[in-house]
Amino acid sequence: MQNADRTMRAWRTHEYGRPTEVLKLDTVPVPAPDAGELRVRVQAIPFNLNDLERINGGNMMVRPELPYSPGMEVMGIVDGCGEGTDEWQGRRVVAMPKGANGGFAEYAICPVVSTFDMPESIPLPGAAALYFPFHLAWLGLYDRAELRTGESVLIHAAAGGSGSAAIQLAKRVGARVFATAGTDEKVQLCKDLGADVAINYNDADFAQVVLAETANRGVEVVFDNVGEAVMEKSMHCTAYNGRYLMMGFASNKLVADEPFIVPRRVMLGNFKLCGVLLAYQQPEMSEMLKTAMGWNFASAALGDKIMREIVQLVLDQEIKPVVGRTIDFEDIPAAIEAMADRRTIGRTIVMLDD
Repeated sequence: MQNADRTMRAWRTHEYGRPTEVLKLDTVPVPAPDAGELRVRVQAIPFNLNDLERINGGNMMVRPELPYSPGMEVMGIVDGCGEGTDEWQGRRVVAMPKGANGGFAEYAICPVVSTFDMPESIPLPGAAALYFPFHLAWLGLYDRAELRTGESVLIHAAAGGSGSAAIQLAKRVGARVFATAGTDEKVQLCKDLGADVAINYNDADFAQVVLAETANRGVEVVFDNVGEAVMEKSMHCTAYNGRYLMMGFASNKLVADEPFIVPRRVMLGNFKLCGVLLAYQQPEMSEMLKTAMGWNFASAALGDKIMREIVQLVLDQEIKPVVGRTIDFEDIPAAIEAMADRRTIGRTIVMLDD
């Protein structure tokens, strides 16, 4: 597919460092999709914590060659189709760009397996805030933990994207929610979303609060997207036969690829340790990754099911996206630096001119 020398604007990392110092607004060729890929004309870009690693050079599974655009999630209109994808032309979608980067641009190349329809009936900016947080929360609470009515769940970083989604999905099934956050404003958001007990971790020991509120039994499920900084105390307040969801490592990504878990600690806790990764694959690719690397991926069919149900829940007003701020494309460096400094609530959405 030819681009006829079309160009686009893209924020690109030329060297690693602080966003306001290293992100440069470049003019580059509009990319062309290969087989099984789509080109999305980007209308909105949600920020994710993992975008920061593509800017500051932190821990990454794959380190792209500089310069490149960060950005692992986009929303927009499909305006180009690689071989075998023609039925996607013109559809409104949310998507993960190829290689989990390339999203800080006016056009992005996205694999079909990581692309989902988003109906016009859900307007921006909320429509752009749904994909990653609600899929991740769904995979953790429903698919891994099988959270049930009457159980209790501890949700860390609960005023953020996946945390705020997790509160809503947990309350939907009738669970009791303990939520942690770092400011009174964020604590109030957790309460507004339905948290039964919201804890400012700077003012109180969340483990002591959880144990006191559960008659020293602990919670059945821990939703942990923080990692090292909260892990020991969270394990301390996980109930017998509880499910500990390893969702992420926001407090220290370096431990993600290092020996970290003490087996005896898990044995003494008598709980289940569950890994949760937001990534979908078709069966043939999943089989190859399993035999070559030993990895397991959720199926593309499950991703489609989750998105359909999330969309319906939004339309039925049972859940809602949490957008803390919208910004212009030109303001990306300063805005993502604010996220790095924990000065954001909910999701920050970049809005592009339509």
